Amino acid sequence: MRHAAHKAVQGSGERISPLALFKSSRGSHTVRAVRTVQLANGDAAALAIDPALAARLNEVAPLTRRSIRESARAAQRRATMMSSASLAALVGTAATALAFANPQQSSTTRVLADDPATTTTQLQRVTATAVSRSEDRTPLTDSTVTSQTKTSDEGTWQLNDEGSAIDVSQLSRSTADNPQVATLMDEDAGLLPEGFNPNHDTGDVGLAYAFSQCTWWAYTRRHQLGLPVGSYFGNGQNWADSARALGYWVDTTPRHVGDVMVFRAGQEGASSVYGHVAIVEAINADGSITISECGAALNGKPGSRTFTAAQASNFQYIHY
Repeated sequence: MRHAAHKAVQGSGERISPLALFKSSRGSHTVRAVRTVQLANGDAAALAIDPALAARLNEVAPLTRRSIRESARAAQRRATMMSSASLAALVGTAATALAFANPQQSSTTRVLADDPATTTTQLQRVTATAVSRSEDRTPLTDSTVTSQTKTSDEGTWQLNDEGSAIDVSQLSRSTADNPQVATLMDEDAGLLPEGFNPNHDTGDVGLAYAFSQCTWWAYTRRHQLGLPVGSYFGNGQNWADSARALGYWVDTTPRHVGDVMVFRAGQEGASSVYGHVAIVEAINADGSITISECGAALNGKPGSRTFTAAQASNFQYIHY
């Protein structure tokens, strides 16, 4: 009797050809293809690629249609959340800007929104006499007010120091840079030539006159008195014209101590060739003047003379 051999139990494992990796009946992500790749030793051995690269490929391109759908839905949710967050941030920024631009309105709106409903009641007039808004008014007079402060517009203005006072006579109205000239101009207010410039060019560049000459003394004495004078006015008889050309005030009236008195050639004992100059030292009550002068024979020691008012009117005078 023959005994039939037992049939070998068929294995449950499924054999998959490597060619199946590159064959698909309905798409590149069929279950069979997926299982083939999964059975290939960690997803990467069958394809002979780096495992990290295989994992990255699985993340970027899901292996099943379900994975693709879930990935798309996740991406849609992330996009929706990002849009909502951006919109919320934009609205918050706009609200903050409006609040800073008009904080009073923002506060008022919030208070009105949070204020609970109230019940309106009828107001009644208060008739007590002690109320400050009563209809009866009592005028404020000296008889009803026991203490009050009074002001007055009478009095005198003074500096912080009670002993100090402003002497207006010491205030100069002149714009002259030279303080001596400014003082003299205040005395001559109303007499000055029209358009006179007190800050004209003086022509002074230093002493240039020979020692003991009349011009040397006139230059030296003017400097002692703080008055302007030119260095190259020429001979004595030329001084009036030279000074006038620079803008000095020149006329025929002695006005101040320090005026330059100009002699014509041969006038009152002056040189018939060079003329002469002197300095007015005093103007007397009768109109006469006293002068100081020098010459080569005096060796730098000036002398003095006096001229009557009639004589003084015949000379020219340089003021400033």
